[in-house]
Amino acid sequence: MAIKAFLFDLDGVIVDTAIYHYQAWKRLANELGFDISEEFNEGLKGVSRMESLDLILAHGGLTLSEDKKTELAAQKNQWYLELVSRMTSEDILPGVPTFFAQVRKAGLKTALGSVSKNAPMILERIGMSDAFDAIIDGTKISKGKPDPEVFTKGPLN
Repeated sequence: MAIKAFLFDLDGVIVDTAIYHYQAWKRLANELGFDISEEFNEGLKGVSRMESLDLILAHGGLTLSEDKKTELAAQKNQWYLELVSRMTSEDILPGVPTFFAQVRKAGLKTALGSVSKNAPMILERIGMSDAFDAIIDGTKISKGKPDPEVFTKGPLN
């Protein structure tokens, strides 16, 4: 069977925004009176914002109302957006532009599957909004990773 398309994740494949998530989550934890390590943060990769917040609150021994959790998740996202809004094409991981050029030259389709609700903004900031034939992001799915929904919801035809 010949390859017809490529399906990409965003974080760790196209760009690496993990440091920005970590900085924002760490700031939130610090404001709540505790800390999270980089090692703890590794367990948050690919996990939705609200699920990540639940893990962080459990780590800090806190139980909060749903309204307060929604407020904190929004605050974390605001800090994260401030950080990623500074991204440029320089933040694209090595080899990505060359590989995309080869994929396009071969006439193959591309899709992005990311649990991030900020994927479209990040793609715009790095100049890759038009690089994909399909984009499935966190606004179009109901289950975070490790559930495969983000990769199966929008198959290329």
